[in-house]
Amino acid sequence: MMMKTRALGALAGLIAFAMLTGAATAADRPYTEGPVSVVTSVRTEPGMGNAYMAWLQSDWKKNLEAQKAAGIVLDYAVYGTRARTPDEPDLYLVVSYKNMAAFDGLNDRVDPIMEKTFNATQQQMNQAGIERGKMRTILGSEMIRELVLK
Repeated sequence: MMMKTRALGALAGLIAFAMLTGAATAADRPYTEGPVSVVTSVRTEPGMGNAYMAWLQSDWKKNLEAQKAAGIVLDYAVYGTRARTPDEPDLYLVVSYKNMAAFDGLNDRVDPIMEKTFNATQQQMNQAGIERGKMRTILGSEMIRELVLK
């Protein structure tokens, strides 16, 4: 019995040491973890740039403004670029969230907003996405996190 008590005490001490060491390491970092952004790379189809921008200005913006008002999204932006090759994006869509925890249960919070702002069912929104595919190709997306220097 005495051996088990000593072993448990040693284990508790080891865990406490590991936790204190982790906290000290985090305090030594020259930055803090900031907002998280999802960057989507888009290539508009020839002659469809203005049509796609019009959709972004209307429905996409309306949806993200509603998410922003609900505290889901911090901010959003559209960036234009000059593609060097036909396989590169000419637009970047950036949506920023407070932190990684913002992604927990995100669909459950966003779906009702989308249905309301688009005034459509999920099936209708899926069909609209297919139609937008005629205007643009999504080349990919990545998640980036701002590291705020202390």
